[in-house]
Formats: sequence, structure tokens, C-alpha cells
Amino acid sequence: MRIFVAGATGAVGQHLVPALTAAGHSVAGLTRNPSKTDMIKRMGGEAVVADALDAEAIDAAFRSFRPEVVIHEMTDLNGMTDFTHFDRGFAATNRLRTEGTDLLLAAAREAGARRFIAQSFCGWTIARDGGPVKSENDPLDPDPPAEFRRALDAIKYLERAVTASPDLEGVVLRYGAFYGPGTGVFEPSMINQIRRRRMPVVGDGAGWWSFLHVRDAALATVAAIDRAIAGNIYNVVDDDPVQVKEWLPALAEMLGAKPPLHVPAWIGRLLAGEHLVAMMTQVRAGSNAKARRELGWQPRHPSWRGGFADVLRQQQQRSAA
Repeated sequence: MRIFVAGATGAVGQHLVPALTAAGHSVAGLTRNPSKTDMIKRMGGEAVVADALDAEAIDAAFRSFRPEVVIHEMTDLNGMTDFTHFDRGFAATNRLRTEGTDLLLAAAREAGARRFIAQSFCGWTIARDGGPVKSENDPLDPDPPAEFRRALDAIKYLERAVTASPDLEGVVLRYGAFYGPGTGVFEPSMINQIRRRRMPVVGDGAGWWSFLHVRDAALATVAAIDRAIAGNIYNVVDDDPVQVKEWLPALAEMLGAKPPLHVPAWIGRLLAGEHLVAMMTQVRAGSNAKARRELGWQPRHPSWRGGFADVLRQQQQRSAA
């Protein structure tokens, strides 16, 4: 099958392109950075260099490759760690989730693609009421903190555009909070903050998180090509939703660091903003039951606890080598 991956050198793309080529697919990988073409070729893909917001360039790439499936994995977070200014940090990604999505959808239709799969998120986007673990049928947050609003609007736009797209089998995958080498909680700057006790547990730490190893995200995406039901959304998360007050101290212990400090919610609100207090105290996790059932997928890292330990062990082995 001919598959076009937009965001081929990103967190998921780096694992997705090799998985697709190993499965026998012909893959074109989009990057805007010419220096990353060799990386795509090493992964077994055909490199396409273009700006995802350049309609003519995207149209030309699709006309040349003629994909049957398009996978939208594009973000532009550039190792973002300043979550205090969340809205500013997500501005470029918001454009990719709105304008970029529209351009990819239009090019996919014009090229005669059959299926379109897009990345979304499962976590702070979910309504902060009811039980701790939510399904795809539960609503997204109707009144998010101000710093989340533009990003959530962009996510809602992407999900509507993809699942309701005419002439395409649109599928949305809501990935959990990524971890893996150099991603999410294992960004060097994030680890440094935990080691230096600069990432406290805010308030009661009762916010629920769903984690996901980036390799598991790639494998679920491969499964969605043939198994996902058109027009559907899937939570792609591990089996072990967990509260901040459990995972943050556990990670500090794995790192050999002192336990995180605790600060009252009102101090967190003053220093970091309402949105970060919500992430620590109110957000909800997601259930992967639908993805397991309909995609025939199960995470190779079923729990963040074992997954975190694996990542740290691999990092230590690389350092020793």
C-alpha cells in the first residue's frame, strides 16, 4: 500500500515509518527540513521536502506519490518545556492542526487517497468532571482554562474535519502523554527539573494521566490502517491510568532524585497559572478499551511504570557503551 506520512521525523514518525516499511508498505515521508532527508531514507521511506502549509507544494507531492493512505502526525513543539505559556508554545502546532489539516485533506482527496488518519490527544482535553477514566464518547472540556482554549479549539477542529471528511475514511487517534527516549517526560530539560526538585506536586496531585510509549503509538497507527472504522475516534493509551501524586514521585525515585516538593494549589495558580493546576489536580485519563477491541492492538508497554524503567535502563546502557 502507498502511504504518505506527514511528520515523518517527529516523535511518532520516527517509529512509524520503519514499522510501515517493515510491513511491506511503500512510504513517503514529509519533512520541511532538507537535513532530515537522509533520516527518512534510512528508515526505508522516500523523502519529500515541503512546507506543510504550502498548498502548491503539498498538492505536487501528493500528485507525484499518489498515496492510498495519508497519516497526519505533524506538530511543532520544538522540545517545548515552558508549559506556563502553553498557548504561545502551541501556536505553530495549532496552525498545523487547522490549516495543515485542511491542506492535507484537500490534497488527499485530489490524489484519490482512500483513508486519512490523524493524531490527536487524550488527556487535559477531556471534561474535568465525572469518573477518572473516560471513553471516546465522553465530552471534551466545555470550559477549559484560558491557556488551553486555542489548543483545544484546534484539536476539536481537526477531529471534526477528519471524521466528517467526505470521500475519505477519516480516523482520529488520541494518543496519551508520550514517553520514550527524548520525548515527553524524558526530555532532558524535564528530567533536569525533576532532579532539581523544580517540578512539584501541586495541590492534592489528584489529576489523572494516561501515558503512551511512542513505539506503541506507532504500532496502533499501523493497526488503524486496516482495522479502524471510518469516522471513529480512538484513545490510544496504556492500560494503567495514574494520578500525578503517584507517577511524579515514582519517576523521581527511578532517577535517584529526592521526592518532589508539594505546594498548595493557590501558590501553583499564582506561579504557573490555572491550566497547570488543572493538569496536576483535575484532568482525566482515557480508556483504551475501544482501541484494543476494534484495532486488535495492545500496548507492548502496558504500564507507564515498567515503560519508564525500560527507558531509563536503555539510557544507562547507551551511556555505559
